[in-house]
Amino acid sequence: MANELALKYGCNPNQKPARIFMKEGEELPIEVLNGRPGYINLLDAFNSWQLVQELKEATGLPAAASFKHVSPAGAAVAIEMSETLKKIYFVDDLPLSPLATAYARARGADRMSSYGDFIALSDTCDVETARLINREVSDGVIAPDYTPEALEILRNKRKGTYNVIKMNPSYRPAPVEHKDVFGITFEQGRNELKIDESLLKEMPTRNQDIPTDAKRDLLIALITLKYTQSNSVCYAKDGQAIGIGAGQQSRIHCTRLAGNKADIWYLRQHPKVMNLPWKEKIRRADRDNTIDIYISDDHVDVLADGAWEQFFTEKPEVLTREEKREWLDTLTGVALGSDAFFPFGDNIERAHKSGVSYIAQPGGSVRDDHVIETCDKYNIAMAFTGIRLFHH
Repeated sequence: MANELALKYGCNPNQKPARIFMKEGEELPIEVLNGRPGYINLLDAFNSWQLVQELKEATGLPAAASFKHVSPAGAAVAIEMSETLKKIYFVDDLPLSPLATAYARARGADRMSSYGDFIALSDTCDVETARLINREVSDGVIAPDYTPEALEILRNKRKGTYNVIKMNPSYRPAPVEHKDVFGITFEQGRNELKIDESLLKEMPTRNQDIPTDAKRDLLIALITLKYTQSNSVCYAKDGQAIGIGAGQQSRIHCTRLAGNKADIWYLRQHPKVMNLPWKEKIRRADRDNTIDIYISDDHVDVLADGAWEQFFTEKPEVLTREEKREWLDTLTGVALGSDAFFPFGDNIERAHKSGVSYIAQPGGSVRDDHVIETCDKYNIAMAFTGIRLFHH
């Protein structure tokens, strides 16, 4: 391993020169096995690697993340999937190892955002995971190692240019980190906060019952938020993020954005969506886009005469607002994490519409009483973690 790596350019083509390097002459903790990763690729790689490491440590399960523009589009651990999830994630035709299951969940949560992602894997990439990655549009992957068969598959992806990075799992960064902005160096201690169940003990709500699976999902949400551009909110269920709202200036906008993504995730499981009469050889990306529009209020864009024929063998029925609301009302047991306190109860009102039953947030707002009251209104169990998880 070398102590620096030249890059084609920085965030944009006009930003040259560009490189990553280790100060003090130490070796880089990565080895590029294939491709030529760029500046943003590596930002995604290093953030996502930390996320999956922490998910693995917190749950003991293989973990995966799908990153875009320095925030996760999805993150998950290896919990066995239902046949419905396998179908909506387009993996019902593949054998899935635990690691492949984790990535299928991470990629499947928000397939529109995951298009062209950078992938992080907590464990050695096996052939099942490589086969899944091979058929998705992706920029690259970082993992602690690769089996020979998996590496061969990935090296042939994207005409041989796919970015494959091997990360040294024993690497530990210095406890103080630096960043230059406008020619000025910022310094801070790394965010080494350990996220575990000890953060879920202070519960100001009447309902103080958080089952084991819900605690796991709250930890997944909080760890995901630790590596998501702030402000951010994450909805999680069954071992995976199902909706992430990143980089919003308003807390309620985070909650709405993440909630809307969670709604789409669940609406994709509606019988009308599951049984859409697709034409043969429709690409997965085109299916994702068409489903997204079909579920939305703009459904006429894919159902109008002259439009539906491009995608379907017959014209589907509209999924009405009433049908969508009726279906969403069956979604329960969702866990929600927030990287900073909720200033008003309107966030809880919105979360309730997407089936949230459990919440973890720092607390500390002057309106905590209103937030607690709104949780009690819906019998939501909420923990005050006492910690903020801003990430910039």
